[in-house]
Amino acid sequence: MAFWTFAAIFAYSISLDKTPSSNRMQLEYSALPLMTKLPLEKVKPAQPSGGGWILFGDENYPKWVQSNDDKMTFVLGTDRYGRDLLSRLFLGARVSLSVGIISVLIALLIGIPIGSMAGYYGGWIDKVVQTIIQIFWSIPTFLMVIAISFVLGKGFWQVFVAVGLTAWVEIARLVRGQVMSVKKEEFVQAGQVLGFSSHRIIMRHILPQVYPAIIVLAASQFATAILLESGLSFLGIGAQPPTPTWGSMIRDHYSYLLTGQAHLALIPGIAIASLVLAFMSIGTALRDVLDVRTLD
Repeated sequence: MAFWTFAAIFAYSISLDKTPSSNRMQLEYSALPLMTKLPLEKVKPAQPSGGGWILFGDENYPKWVQSNDDKMTFVLGTDRYGRDLLSRLFLGARVSLSVGIISVLIALLIGIPIGSMAGYYGGWIDKVVQTIIQIFWSIPTFLMVIAISFVLGKGFWQVFVAVGLTAWVEIARLVRGQVMSVKKEEFVQAGQVLGFSSHRIIMRHILPQVYPAIIVLAASQFATAILLESGLSFLGIGAQPPTPTWGSMIRDHYSYLLTGQAHLALIPGIAIASLVLAFMSIGTALRDVLDVRTLD
């Protein structure tokens, strides 16, 4: 995960293609194999002599293209449009990590208050929350995300909201169960006897006992959010071009699986799997370190 985080933060600094969204199309370089080296042409102001040729830019200002021995290396080759695959892979990591972080934050902001109220107050509040959770669970998560995406429209921020509005259910269920267990402890009952407000008891005494379990679940929700974002991008209803995403990279190149250029689709697929596995491993490690019990 450290590698993808570094790549996402410094994507433009370490990428070969530094254009916005690494979207420099060169159709003559379409679907080049791995580790392809090509001459790098340097464009300088017009010169009176030397080998080369004259180009005219957008404003008809003559520029001189001089021959040189420098080469650029496409480490992972190029995609169907001649764009550097590695550069777009780095920028795709930025999208996946952003969706994971923001959507999980949205889920926490919704799930923790709802789960806390249901677990602490019980009664009709708990019944209403339980009914809402059961309704959400009756619908497959991916279909729910697709439905919300259609309502909000296609785009980058819409993915955050769509994933966050489906991920809060697991958070709320966990918090509810933990709060119901902790509120039976003597220190909570002592606070009630002393006349502390419900808000103070929940925020200062109950939730600090629940945070370890929330952290563990949030790590696994990161992995789920990345998978959902990749699925939306593959279907074309996630972040829109020219923004590179791993899901859209697979969609553009899955037809190459049978043409001897399977790496165009396999590389972003491996990137998704590695990042998801990293977050799942972090969740497992945190569960062991924090000694969190699994609640039914």
